[in-house]
This record gives sequence, C-alpha cells and structure tokens, in this order.
Amino acid sequence: MKTIVMGASLLALAVSSARAADLPSVKGPTPIYPPTPNWAGFYAGLNAGYDWGTAANATTGSAPLFDAIALTANGIDPAHVVAGGLINGGTALANSGTAKVSQSGFIGGGQIGYNYQWGSAFLAGLEADIQGTGVRGSGVYAGAFQDSIQWNDGPGAHPCGPTVNCVLVRTAVGAGRVSANTDWLGTVRGRLGYLVSPTVLVYGTGGLAYGGVSASAVHSGIFQGSIANLNPPFAGFNGVISLPTLPGSGHYSNTRVGWTAGGGLEWMFTPNWSLKAEALYYDLGKASVGSSPVVAASPITVVVPPFLSVNAGRPLIANRPMTRVAYDGVVVRAGVSYHF
Repeated sequence: MKTIVMGASLLALAVSSARAADLPSVKGPTPIYPPTPNWAGFYAGLNAGYDWGTAANATTGSAPLFDAIALTANGIDPAHVVAGGLINGGTALANSGTAKVSQSGFIGGGQIGYNYQWGSAFLAGLEADIQGTGVRGSGVYAGAFQDSIQWNDGPGAHPCGPTVNCVLVRTAVGAGRVSANTDWLGTVRGRLGYLVSPTVLVYGTGGLAYGGVSASAVHSGIFQGSIANLNPPFAGFNGVISLPTLPGSGHYSNTRVGWTAGGGLEWMFTPNWSLKAEALYYDLGKASVGSSPVVAASPITVVVPPFLSVNAGRPLIANRPMTRVAYDGVVVRAGVSYHF
C-alpha cells in the first residue's frame, strides 16, 4: 500500500512540472534609451542679443586752410610789435576735441554652419552669420582758443602809443556733434569645442568680422576780435567785432572688414535642436569723417595792402575738421539651431 501511494505522488509531481513548462514565461520590460546626440553635420538657426561699443571716443582735429587775420596782424607793422603775436591757424584748435560716442543697440539675425566631431568629446566647425542692428551713438565736443598782439608806435601822433599799447585779442570757440552707427554685422568664424557631456558643448570661436557702418559730424564756431587803445582818427575801430560764420559738416558710409573672437555654451536639448549663449568681441577698425570747412567771414570790405583785400561776406579764416570714429564692441546673444 505504501508503495502505491508513493508512486501516485511521484506521478502527480511529474504532471504538474510538465504543465508549468507549457505556461508562457514572464520577463521585465525592455529598457528604452534616448538616442545619442549627433553634433556632426550642417545646422542653421536664428539669434538675437545686444551690442555694446567699447571704444567711445571720437576725436576731431582741424587743419587750418588759411588765416588772413593772423597774417595781416603780424605783418602790418612788425617793427612796432611789443608783445604777443597771432598764431597762424591757431583758431583750428576751437574745432578740435573728443566726443564720447557710446554706440549700443539690439542685434538679431541668423547663422548657418557645419560641425565635424571626432571621438566622443571633440568638435570643430565653421559658422557664418549676419545680423541687422540698431547700434547707434552720438556725442558732443567743445574747444576754445585765444591769442593776442600789442603795438606801440612810440612818440608822436600815431595810431598806437606812445603811453598805452594798442591791443588786439582774438577769441574762437567751437563745438561739434558726432554720430556713429553700425547698420549690419556679419562674421565667418571657426569653432573648436569640447563636449562636457553628450548634450553640452563648450567652445571658443574666432575669425573674420565685417559690417556696414556710417557716421556724420557737424561743426560750428564763434570768432571775435577785440581792439583797444587805438588813437584818433582810428578810435572808431575800438571794441568787439563778431565775424559771421559758416558751419562745416561731413558724412561717411562704407563696409568695413575686421576680426572677431569669443566663446560660448551650446545645449542639444533634442536630437535635432540646440540652444546656445555666446559672447563675441569684434573690431572693424577706425573710419575718418572729413567735413567741409568752418569759415569766419568778413563783416565789411577790408583792404590792407599788401596783406589783405577782402569783400564783405568773404572768408577771413577757414578750418577743415577731420573726425576719427572707432567701430568695435561686444555682442552678447542667444541662438537656436536645427541640426540636419
């Protein structure tokens, strides 16, 4: 009887094992891994940011074209000059000075580029971009100049002296406004980067910068002469004489080429899209803005042979200003790109 029971138990165990083998197996879910970002290849996108100019000084210097007053005053009676002397062309200093022209403004446009990746961490590429800008700036300068001359003809009835010197004091005051713009800006740059993680790139960049720039300048002046101590019958010329003036102005517009360098951080937030933040310094050099002369005219017809013969309204003094404007700055911007 015991033998029969043991046999039945063994048979039941065998049947149960066979049925279990026929049941489907139960396994855990298969893990899904995100695709590895591929930085290599072409990409294109948009960017926007702000541009701060770094060289704010626009310097104006004036070249004297002619100075009939100095030539006449120094040459009319050199034997009796007892003090001073007018500086030929000295009034040009009144139209010389430095204006603070701080250019800044919004910048935005697009970029296109190509990346080559080697290994798991290094990347090299080439990127070109072009942006429209609202970069503007303007500033003013002021200048002044004064010189004088004295005569004394000695004893007797003469225009000057003998007890008091005749004195001519000449004063010039000038001012100007300078404006500068960067109308558009582009770069062509190499990029060299390191992947601190599969999705985050740190890079340096540098290369060619080019842009459309413009500038304008307006210059004005006030010219006065003060005469004292002339004897009769010339005493009627004593007093202050203001000369009519004509302002000068100039304009410059051109495409300039320079260089740029900087760096940034780029994040591949999906397999085909990336965000970047970068800063670039660029330098397009300096431009010269030549202006028409600032002129002081004669209020009356004056004839002083052989030094001076000029009709009313004709120039007595003319100075030609030249202004140097720098175009460089720092661009801080963000961008988004699609990687093909």
